[in-house]
Amino acid sequence: MCDTEVFNAYRHRWWDMSQRRRTFISSVGTATAIGLAGCLGGDGGDGDGGDGGDTDSDGGDGGDSGPAARVGMVYATGGLGDGSFNDQAQTGAIRAADELSIEYDESQPEAVQDFGSLQQQYAQSSNPDYDLVCCIGFLQADALTETAEQYPDQNFMIVDSVVEADNVGSYVFGEHQGSFLIGLMAAKLTSQDFSAGAGSTQGDSASVGFVGGVEGDLIGRFEAGYKAGVKHAEEDVEVQSAYVGDFNDPSGGQEAALSMYESGADIVYHAAGNTGTGVFRAAQEAGRFAVGVDRDQSVTKADFSDVILASMVKRVDNAVYTSVESVVNDNFEGGAVNTLGLEQNGVEAVYGQQLGSEIPQGVKDEVSEVRQSIIDGDISVPTDPDNA
Repeated sequence: MCDTEVFNAYRHRWWDMSQRRRTFISSVGTATAIGLAGCLGGDGGDGDGGDGGDTDSDGGDGGDSGPAARVGMVYATGGLGDGSFNDQAQTGAIRAADELSIEYDESQPEAVQDFGSLQQQYAQSSNPDYDLVCCIGFLQADALTETAEQYPDQNFMIVDSVVEADNVGSYVFGEHQGSFLIGLMAAKLTSQDFSAGAGSTQGDSASVGFVGGVEGDLIGRFEAGYKAGVKHAEEDVEVQSAYVGDFNDPSGGQEAALSMYESGADIVYHAAGNTGTGVFRAAQEAGRFAVGVDRDQSVTKADFSDVILASMVKRVDNAVYTSVESVVNDNFEGGAVNTLGLEQNGVEAVYGQQLGSEIPQGVKDEVSEVRQSIIDGDISVPTDPDNA
């Protein structure tokens, strides 16, 4: 299959998925309607779409002046519907469609080797012409390094990695800082008898866990911050760690987390994309707790809200929106590295919708105090698990 066939196959598959997700799309109103129109326009090649006339009327402003910009989205493996990383990125695109009147197309690769061809298809397209290609996830970095060099006039942005090229804006986050707060909370709760929702801790075990997706520098920052936060709060709390090797393996995540719960862990924090869904299942099965990532997963994975204590939210949506806004305002900075930590509200620890009110106020106060200490520079958070 040639690159164009691959590209069209993914986009066609996205269209099938978008039909299944129409109920969700309708619920967020105009913003998504414009974004959906962008996808249909891409298929038709002329902005009208072949079979999607129904979405044109949703856009309201039609095609008189055209969109403020057109954006191509290449998501991370794991796809939309993960209630986490990719969905958070899409939220930024939806917001940009609503507030900036842009249109976007999106593609969901199944494997790392698909990234390059999808990036290139957006870059070489002239009908429509894309003002920005958003590359979601650090696993796209190698492919983007080659693509950016081949298409020097195309603007790109990448989330979670730095690509040194004059036409690439890089957005990285302080995952270690937000994870430190999660570790502190977990250590405090595992050291006492605590019950809420469908979970409980065993005050005499003092053990917590971490499940990563693919091992590397990025997920290592989550693990490092988490371990350091645990140690900062309670020196003697055990931290169990495991990597599944995949961001889309819920069964693997469930197996890893169950092993930790059976070994005494009360709370397991995941940084594993859709693999984390298995961590939540394991928490319910074991009657323990879990912590989500990237979005407030007590909302996006509401079936597990009775065991999700908190989530370490990464504002990938802000990174996508900001990059698109810079293109619309004609001040896109290729080659710039944008770091979003606690101080920039790029990461934050949010308590679960169902269980948050049950967490002792004393624990919350400590989390708030430590957050400010990190921002003030009084606490330095490691990025390497070996130094945590």
